[in-house]
Amino acid sequence: MTGQDFAGEWRGVDLGTRTVDYTERDAILYALAVGAAAADLDLVFEERLRVLPTFALTLAQWAPDALGERGAFDVRTAVHGAQRLEVLGPLPRFGSLTMKASVAEVWDKGSAAVFEVAVESDCFAATWVLFAPGRGGFGGERGPAGPEPQRTAPEHRLAVATSPNQAALYRLLGDRHHMHIDPAAAEAAGQPKPFLHGLCSLAATTLAVAQRYDAHPADLRRLTGRFAGPVFPGDELSVGCWGSDASAVAFAAEVGERTVLTGGEVGFG
Repeated sequence: MTGQDFAGEWRGVDLGTRTVDYTERDAILYALAVGAAAADLDLVFEERLRVLPTFALTLAQWAPDALGERGAFDVRTAVHGAQRLEVLGPLPRFGSLTMKASVAEVWDKGSAAVFEVAVESDCFAATWVLFAPGRGGFGGERGPAGPEPQRTAPEHRLAVATSPNQAALYRLLGDRHHMHIDPAAAEAAGQPKPFLHGLCSLAATTLAVAQRYDAHPADLRRLTGRFAGPVFPGDELSVGCWGSDASAVAFAAEVGERTVLTGGEVGFG
């Protein structure tokens, strides 16, 4: 199905099923791209490897890309607004992952439409929330409001550094949208320069939260985050955390005075 006149007509569209192969090398490259260190042997050494659950999101990148390729929105200006992930089982160190995808919802924000792309597999269920300027105004429901900000001071404050080359490295894992590497494409998307993938900054934050709460990042069970502003390669995130143990932690992040992640929730166990 292509060329719908109204964004709302995409609701319920089947995006198909795909099986994606991956190797230990891919899982290790992913861990390094989101901030794992050489000393984290169970993330970067094949003899001890535990695959980060968020790696599955790179394997499923075909699903939101397929929606854009079918003409639901302008891929040059649409941005990743939020992400949800539920982990159903561990990813093997290597192998194949079969996934099915569909458009779960389309919300009308007036000047833009918000598409929710749902992907399911035996190992995870995830939803991409995509903000598409110029596709709203079709008379649909506005959908849920954004997350309420935390009303208390964070219980912990973490510093999460990013590398100047991090977007160039992360894009090799599948999300090759030009806005993350090409200054002209970034400008077309409304940014002054190429910016880091939201899923990369979210995964890097998850690693830091796991360390602070004495959890193993491969024990991730659920993750939610909203991308409130751009992170540029080389930025340092200041992450505020709320929660007494690793089973339920809320978080938000800023770069300087700029909010970049809101409504974050993560659980390990």
